[in-house]
Parts: sequence; C-alpha cells; structure tokens
Amino acid sequence: MKNKNYLFLLFAFLALVPGLVKAQDMSGKTVFNAAWGFHKGDINNNIGGLATETNWKTVDLPHDWSIEGPFSDEWASATGYLPGGIGWYKKSFAGNTAWKGKQVYIYFDGVYKNSEVWLNGHLLGKRPNGFIAFEYELTPYLNLTGKNTIAVKVDHSEFADSRWYTGSGIYRNVYLIVKDPVHIGPWDLAFTTPEVSAEKASAKVKVDITNSTKTAAIVSVNISLVDNKGKVASSLQKQVKVKVKPGKQQVDFEQQIISPQLWDTKNANLYQLKVVLNRNGKKVDEITQLVGIRSIRFDKDKGFFLNEKSTKLKGVCIHDDAGALGVAVPEEVWVRRLKILKDAGVNSLRLSHNPHADYLYDLCDKMGFLVMDEAFDEWEIGKNKWVAGWNVGTPSKNGYHEYFKEWADRDVHDMVLRSRNHPSIIMWSIGNEIDYPNDPYSHEVLNTGRNPQIYGKGYLPDHPAASGLTPIAKRLVKAVKDIDTTRPVTAALAGVVMSNEVGYPEVLDVVGYNYQEYRYPEDHKKYPNRIIYGSENGMQQQAWNAVDSNEYISAQYLWTGIDYLGEAGKWPQRSNGAGLIDLAGFKKPEYFFRQSLWADKPMVYIGARAITSTEDRGIWSHRTAEPTWNWQPGSKIKVDCFTNCQEAELFLNGKSLGKQKLSEARSRTPSWQVDYEPGELVVKGYNNGTEVSSNSIKTTSEAYQLKTIADNTTFGHKTKGLSQVEVYITDKDGNPVFAADDEITVSVTGPAKLLGLESGSTSSHESYQANQRKALHGRLLAYVQTNGTPGKVQVQFSAGKLKSSTVTLTAK
Repeated sequence: MKNKNYLFLLFAFLALVPGLVKAQDMSGKTVFNAAWGFHKGDINNNIGGLATETNWKTVDLPHDWSIEGPFSDEWASATGYLPGGIGWYKKSFAGNTAWKGKQVYIYFDGVYKNSEVWLNGHLLGKRPNGFIAFEYELTPYLNLTGKNTIAVKVDHSEFADSRWYTGSGIYRNVYLIVKDPVHIGPWDLAFTTPEVSAEKASAKVKVDITNSTKTAAIVSVNISLVDNKGKVASSLQKQVKVKVKPGKQQVDFEQQIISPQLWDTKNANLYQLKVVLNRNGKKVDEITQLVGIRSIRFDKDKGFFLNEKSTKLKGVCIHDDAGALGVAVPEEVWVRRLKILKDAGVNSLRLSHNPHADYLYDLCDKMGFLVMDEAFDEWEIGKNKWVAGWNVGTPSKNGYHEYFKEWADRDVHDMVLRSRNHPSIIMWSIGNEIDYPNDPYSHEVLNTGRNPQIYGKGYLPDHPAASGLTPIAKRLVKAVKDIDTTRPVTAALAGVVMSNEVGYPEVLDVVGYNYQEYRYPEDHKKYPNRIIYGSENGMQQQAWNAVDSNEYISAQYLWTGIDYLGEAGKWPQRSNGAGLIDLAGFKKPEYFFRQSLWADKPMVYIGARAITSTEDRGIWSHRTAEPTWNWQPGSKIKVDCFTNCQEAELFLNGKSLGKQKLSEARSRTPSWQVDYEPGELVVKGYNNGTEVSSNSIKTTSEAYQLKTIADNTTFGHKTKGLSQVEVYITDKDGNPVFAADDEITVSVTGPAKLLGLESGSTSSHESYQANQRKALHGRLLAYVQTNGTPGKVQVQFSAGKLKSSTVTLTAK
C-alpha cells in the first residue's frame, strides 16, 4: 500500500550499536550453529531411520564435509578431486512456552545442495540450489513444552556438478527466528536513494508488514535513520497508525536528507536504519540494517559514475572457498583477504558465479567494495564439468540446469530480496558464460571471425541453437526487475560474436565481455547504445590498457583475485592458481604488478629470475619475479621492478646499478640484468626526485628457525574468535628462506582448536584435517579458533631441527 499518511515516523537520537556488522539484524534472531549431529552417508528408511542411526558426530556449523577429503582421482578435477555424497544433520532443542502465540522460523543462509528439512518428522520443504538462502516456519509442528528435532538431508551425490569447488553440507550460518504474528520478514524492508547529491538526498523506505492473524491489526511504525556519529538524518516527524489486514501490506516512506554522508569506496559511510512495529502500545518487532546513501550510473560513452564521479572499476572475481577450510569460512578470513586486495587498489568484486555468504556483503559495505552479484553459471542446459582435468576427457553434464525450469525465477527473486539493501551492490548478473561457444550453445557465425573461448571447432549443428539464449535472458531480467529497478542487470558473455547474432546483449542493461577486449572499439561503434565493460579478464597489461585508455569502458574483473579449489588440471593438480594471492592469502609477484597499476600509495617491488627463463604471456599467466636472491655463482639474473613511482633505482650491496624511469620502461617494468653476487638487493622508488618507497631481498643462509605473526591474539569470552597465524621459515638473521619446504607441526593447548593449515600449494594432497603440513616458499598459514571459554591458549609451531615458535592467545 502506498500511502505516506499511514506511517508513524519517529526520528530520535540513536547511537549506533557498537560492533554492529550485520546488514540485517532481525528481531528475535539467534545464531543456531552449535552442536549439530552429522552423519556422512544416507540412513535407512530416510527420515524414518533418524532415531535408529547411531553413527553421528557432533559438529558446529558452518560445516563442509567435502574438505575433510581425502583427495582422490576417483572424484572430479572440476570440484578439486574431493568427495561429494549424501550427509545428514540433526539438532534437538527444547521448546519454549514463551513462543506460544509467536511464529518460529529456521533460516539457512546456504546448504549445498538438494536440501530437505524436517521438524519432528514433518517435511518442511526442499531447496535444490546450494547458494540461495531460505527459511521455513516451524510453528505448526513445534512442541513448546518438550523436545524438538530438526533434521536436514543434503544430497551432493552428483559430485561433478560444478566447474569449481562448492563443498557439501550446511556450510553457511543458520538462524532461529521468533516473531510476533504481526511482523516484518527478514527480506521485507527495502531502502533506496533515488536522488543523491552532496547537498541533499531522497530516501525511500518500503516496509512489508505481515499479519498472520485472522483479523486486521492496528500497528504504528517507527523509523529512525542515524549516521555513524549518532546524528539524526532528518528532522521530519509524523505520527500515524496503520491498519494491516490479514496477509501482507506495504507501507511507503519518502524523506529528504540534508548534507548526506555519501557512501563510496574510500569513505564507506553507513547509516543505521531501524524500523519498529508497535501494537497495542507494545513493541512487537524490530528490524535494524546498515544502509548507505550513494548514486550509481553507467554511461555508454563515459563509463561508470559513483556519486556522479567517474570511477574505473578495478575488480577481481572470487569464489567461496578458503583452501583448508573449504566453503565453511569464518568471517575473519574474508576480512584479512579483503584488506590485502584493498591494498592492491582493488575497489570492486565480482561474486562469481553465485550468491555468497551473508556476511561478505556486510564486509563489502563496511570496507568500500563495489559488488557484481551473480546468480547462475548455467541455465536450462548443462555445461561441461571436467572430471579428469580441465578440457581433458569426457565431461560430466550434471548441475543446476536440472532444476532451472522450476526454480530459476524464485532463486533470482530470493537472491535480490536478500541483498537489495547493500549499497555495495551495483549490478545483478543473471549468468556467467551461458553463451560459451559450443558449451552448450552454437551458431553458424562461429565458422567465422575470432573466438578466443570456444569448445570444439566452429559451428556444431547438433548443439542447441544460440537463439534460445534471448527468451531466457528476458525472463531472468524480468525476475530481477520484479524486485529491484535501481540497479542494472548484466551478464558475463563469453561468445559475444554469437550473442550479437541473436539479440542476447540487447536484453541487458550493461553487457559484460569476458576476455574479448579486442571487440571493444568495433562493438562500441556498431552498437552505439550498448554499455560495455570487462566482466572477466586476464592479467596481461594490454587488457587493462583497454580499460584505462577507453573512457567508455568502465571495468576490469581479473580472473582471479584469490586462488580457489577446483577447476583444476590433471591429477595431482587439485586447485586453480589464477589468483593474485594464493589459498593462504600470501601475495604473489603478480599481486605487486597489479598494485603498481591500481594503488594510489607509492610502492615498489623487486623480484628475480634467470635471464634464460621464459615467461608464458597467455591470458592467465603470471609474472615470475620471485622475491629471492639465492642463485648459483656466475648466474646472470633478470631483476624486474613493479612500481607506481616515477623512477626506480637498483642497488646491489650498496652500489647503484642505475636509475630507470617508469615512463620509459618496457611493459611498465623497469628491469636490470645483474651478474649475481650474494648480499642484498635494494630498490628505491622516487617521485620528483624524493625517495618515497623501497623494497629489498637478501641472500639467505640455511633454514634455522620459525617466525610467527598472528593477526589477533586477544578475544572476548562467550564467542568464538579466530587467529590467523602466518608462519615463516627464516635463517638465523630472520630473513625468509624462500626455498624452504619443511614440514611444520602445530600443537594447541588451552580453550581453542586448530581449524586447518594452508600452504597455498595447488597440488598438495596432505590431509587438511592433520596438524602438520609442508611449507611452500617458506610459508604456512594456521587457523586457530578459540571456543569462547576464558583462558590462555598456547599454539606451538615446530619443524624438525628448526627453532620452534609459540603464539599465546588470550580469551578474556
């Protein structure tokens, strides 16, 4: 119902809740992750055998059973040579007489996949999609005075059903939600800012109120919008009562905000939006969200504008997993990863190729990342999922397409409803490479022209016709716009030459090109009203030049920001090494080259390689300038420098080897050919003749000791905390030994446990459940989680004869 007179608006001074990180804080919401029973495999007689099955172990959610392995070539390269299968979860909890007259729900942020949920033996529903959040009402089957049992069956028996690692199980958070019969659902609040400037902004709030009773209810609605300093964002006050009939009723509010604090990538200003429902003088519901005020706009000739400021999207694609942790990833892991990417100058993320965990959007809001949120990797026909290695052998065709016809619209609706209030999201993507040439769609035009990504050779007449893309795209675009018209709808196109023939791009608001930078000028001229950007791109400098030198191209999204499990080559390769940082979050040389292109802060980096070595400059190839200065006597070494400084000067053991200008360096990489001698290599970066940055590498002696750096050592009680400990093998002087690969063992004493060890190796088959692992490039990352009990935790790291190191954690 659109009637401003039906709104009681109360703007009052409110302090922001300290430490509030959730974009949605639902009244009556409780994290429901602790102490679930888990059984790997099916059980006899389905739900009927729940009570008689004895083989259960206790786990805390989120939980991913696939990462427990073991790695085996009997599984699929596409999903990291890790097992799928069937798993069961159950959790018993006591009823509560205070719930009488209430509505109780269980909310799953993501279960991979084909989940079925029961309460006390009653089937609540099924959800095939493993990336979509969903909830069920428990009320009809609740025992308020006794025991209740939730059971969840997860069926990932089609293990080769994705082109990357998905994990298996209840791998995201679960919440129990208790509501009054008159309430606001978790996705029933919409916040938009149709007009934004530095002087003023208009804000619209739409609230859907659910009345589950059989009679009309009189409800007053209180709304507060407060900035991060506790200042009220508007002075307008109104008071009205809303008569809510049984069912669902919409109430609208529109208000002008003077001198708004705008949200952008450098100043992620957030407001607290709080909506309170009062009925019969009593508060019956409350929803609190963090929201942002910002404007976005794409222009066919001028690119992307954030708050009317021209902005290049310096983006990376990311997947869900974190190596040793699978897809059951604590929030702190993404905090560390996003900080590292931010330091490289990254300002945008493509959440490929599915909706991600709820907290990741919150982090993007808080840290200032622009987000492309993506729905699908395939539509109604399956893609190739490689089993014996990427593009090797016979692929599997299992996947989401089996459920697409029935579920696609609902999945898109729910994706948008769940996340629409995040200021970080600037695009909704309905699909990734659905038009991959011949996988599955084909067209006669593939017999002509240049097609960088293609399966097979030329047109394959036995494949589905590309003309089938357009009507499905129209359907999905409508599904998005049914919920949100404030953001453009996009898709990432792999076969642009084919899609151009059937009108698929014309259905989209903005059109993503994957690895087809060479088409930009021609298509910009041929389709003058089309908004084009790079939705997936390689590491080559020319791919960035195509963005940097063309005003009408707004974005580049590198494949990828972070290494990920799956989409692997032949055994023993079990993960993909395309990232700027590895599975452990350690920076690769390519990271520093990207930093030299994208970061504002002065930086300089040096790495070395033998002059005789060659570099593969393919789409995903990385620069091989490694930070090591240990070579054979008499070697001739190429030293490459990545910098954004005007000049760089190299010194070997204090002697200058010359200064070079960045503007004159080939491929923006000052380089020196050096006759190797042991010692220290130092590079200095200069702007306007003044040194502003430096970097060095040293010749190291043999490995001597372990050094540790923990990102967090002090934790509160009653909550779990995560310490991410970087472990380095160094020589006696503390210099990192790049070539060291010693096996490191970890022991934990006190109220904590080791969640996993990650080296970043793409081919190690060491168990992720073990407490020892070989280092890679002299480094290892340990994840140590406290359990909420006060006390001291000692985490000892040892490696044979090397001097050990101990980290002390304190839970207060």
